[in-house]
Amino acid sequence: MPFKSFASASSQPRAISQRWVRRGLAALAALSCSLAVVPAVVAQELPGFTLFGGPRRENQLNFRLDRGRESSWDRYRLRIPAQNLAIAQIAIDYPNYYRGKFDPTRVDVRYKNGGEKIEIDRVVWNPENYTLEIYPKTPIPSGKQLEVVLSNVRNPDMGGMYYFNCRILTPGDTPLLRYIGTWLIQIS
Repeated sequence: MPFKSFASASSQPRAISQRWVRRGLAALAALSCSLAVVPAVVAQELPGFTLFGGPRRENQLNFRLDRGRESSWDRYRLRIPAQNLAIAQIAIDYPNYYRGKFDPTRVDVRYKNGGEKIEIDRVVWNPENYTLEIYPKTPIPSGKQLEVVLSNVRNPDMGGMYYFNCRILTPGDTPLLRYIGTWLIQIS
């Protein structure tokens, strides 16, 4: 039997298969680039699950970190649930082993639902006592969910879990701070 050459017939399927290989490689390159970007965009949200120790679940407050990585600049969004009382001061204390830095000029307090900013009289960062005190110009009315936004925060060099406690002072009240809850912030 004579041998037939299939060179002319097989050139078209080969061109089609090369086209599919190119498309597949382009799709694979796009997918790998998108997967490489995802970790940079992922932010830490909510406290997560604690097995032993720590504050009770009903005392854990919600939060969001833009980055959550050690030795980096970050933005903390600390949420405060609606209170039955007006708020004249928000005090945030943190543990003595937290070695991050705050920028008191870059602190905002907003209503959570509307996003409207609350005018702040002053912010006092006391690194010796591990506190950040926020004084609004006028008392914040009761029944409003709040979000404290700490921008330009320098995360500590060592990662770990840090308990940030929230306390409020009500106007006309005895000058005692009332415990609201704890943010379980984890830097990795």
